[in-house]
This record gives sequence, C-alpha cells and structure tokens, in this order.
Amino acid sequence: MVPVIRAVTSRKFFHHTLAVTAQHRELMDQVLGLFSIEPDFDLDIMEEGQELDEIMTRTLARLGGIIRKLRPDCILVQGDTTTALTGALAGFYNRVPVGHVEAGLRTSDRFLPYPEEVNRRLTDQLSSFHFCPTEGARQNLLAEDLPDENILVTGNTVVDAVNLVAEMPAALPAEVEEFCNNLREYLLVTIHRRENWGEPLARISSALASFAREHSEVGLLIALHPNPILRKRLAPALGGLANVLMSPAPGYREFVHLMKDAAFIVTDSGGIQEEACALAKFALVLRPETERPEAVEAGFARVIGTDTERVESEVSLTLEQVRARHLPPPTADNPFGDGRAAQRITEFLARRLHAVGSE
Repeated sequence: MVPVIRAVTSRKFFHHTLAVTAQHRELMDQVLGLFSIEPDFDLDIMEEGQELDEIMTRTLARLGGIIRKLRPDCILVQGDTTTALTGALAGFYNRVPVGHVEAGLRTSDRFLPYPEEVNRRLTDQLSSFHFCPTEGARQNLLAEDLPDENILVTGNTVVDAVNLVAEMPAALPAEVEEFCNNLREYLLVTIHRRENWGEPLARISSALASFAREHSEVGLLIALHPNPILRKRLAPALGGLANVLMSPAPGYREFVHLMKDAAFIVTDSGGIQEEACALAKFALVLRPETERPEAVEAGFARVIGTDTERVESEVSLTLEQVRARHLPPPTADNPFGDGRAAQRITEFLARRLHAVGSE
C-alpha cells in the first residue's frame, strides 16, 4: 500500500488517514520506517498466540470507532489478510464505499490458501471498487457478477514498491552476508502458510535437507517468519547443515536485495511470486495451486506442491535450468504491471469521488 499512500499524498484533493493494526509489529514498523510513514491510528492488536477470530473482533470494533469519527468518503484495503477483510466489513457496516487493492485473485479451493482465499472473496463482495492486478483477476470478478464499471485493471502495487526499493542501498546482517559470500550461490526460501504447518512442513524440510546434503556448494537461506512455530518445526531436519542458514526475515529493503541476488526462490508466499516477476527471478511455489497463475503462464514460476520427492527433484532441476540460463525465459515480461498501479488507482478514485478539476 506504500505506493498508494505516496500517490494520494502528492495530490492536493486527497486527505488521507492511515490506520494500521500492527498484527505483526516488527514487520510493519520496519516498512513504515523505511518510507518515513507515520500512521494516524495504531490499533496495536498484537497478542501472543492470538486466534483469527480474536484478531477480527478486536480490529472490527476499533476500526468502527475510527470510521464513525472521521466519516471518510472511501476506505482502501489491500490484499487478503484478516485486516483487509475486517476493514472492508467495517466500511460496509458504516455505509462507506470500500476500494479493494489487489482484487480478484482466486484459487479453486477456499482452504487454499487459508484463511486468505475466503478473506479476499468476502472482501470483494463487500467492496464498491475493485483494483485488479491482471485481466485474469478482472474476469474472476465478472464471473461473480460484480459490475464492470467498478473494476479497474491497474497492475499490482507490489511492482511499484519493488521498483522503489530495488534502487535503495541495503546492508545485510553480518551473518547473512558472510553466509551468502562463502557459497557458490544461494536459494532464498520462505515458508509460512498455515495450510503447510504440520505434515506438509515436515515433507518440505526433509526435501530441502536432502537437497542441501547433495549440493554442498549451494546455500539455502531460509528467511523465517516471526511466528516461532516455524523455526521449531524446521530445525530438526535442517539444523546443523553447514550450507543452511535459518535467519529472521530481514527488513523489506534487504529482502528485496536478497531476492535480486538469489539463484532462484522457493516459497509458499503469494506476494513473493509477484515480487520475483518484478525482479526477473524464478520461483518454485510450495502449494498445490496458486492464485497467481499469470506468473506460471509467463514462465516465472512453477507450482510443485509439498511432496518430498517432488520438491527435492524440482529444486535440483531448477538449479540446473537457472545455471543454464533457461529460467526464467529471457523474453518473459512481468505479467503484474509496469509499476504505475498506484497512479491508476488514485486517478480512478479522483474521478469517482468527483475530484476532477478540484486540484
């Protein structure tokens, strides 16, 4: 959402208020600091071991009070988080139009990913304006009978953000820099999806451990999500291997540079699939399907699931293909836009909120 915040700040017509939930305090604070953004309202909902329903009820009550106080003309939410769904519901309850940034993404299973698939479906139903990253996302919304005049294909704001950050200098943590420099190349790995907890995570970690033992010249840099359960479940298989480093996820600027320099990326993240495209990096997707099929169609990603043998073989095969410069295809174009999504969103809102000629 940072590019959108910057875009509305630059236009005289718009007066914006930023509310954050701080569900993940560390991740949020470093992004706000990177772009020198001060939230107007910090709901500070983070609690140890909180459940999804607890996140939603606390956020809904606090956002409702803010909306009734400010009476905004429009509310913007982004993505498929519980925060986005709650923001859209709070807007609907208070009869304020909601604009959904990154609208229209779908898989065929409401539990994949969980709970994001249902979050984004409900958010779209609650929203008045839909800002889609791709034409495919727009077609998903039209198939659900949402009005075409309220749908705009903008590209994804993540491309805008990556373009901003990729130009910034970055200093990696000393441990990470030493690890990367001492190996021929490294793979960047992220695993955090709830549906992969348990047996899928055990299968993935076993596959990665086998790959690491067979390819001692290649590093596996595992950027850990703040949830401590992930380190606990990855450590038995991967701990103690010299070419594996499990490190707390760095700041966004540093993470973008790690993506740029990695041989390729292994992930179950949705957003990273888009960021990889923006950086012309190939990604293996640790899921049975993806809501971003455009990345696969363009040749930037392959969906491989969580079966141990397949994950190990796909990682090995991809290493060979990347070394041979076959992946991603040299002619591949980023399917998620040209980095001007925020500009298109603000221009649309200016028209729909009767701002034309007011500046």
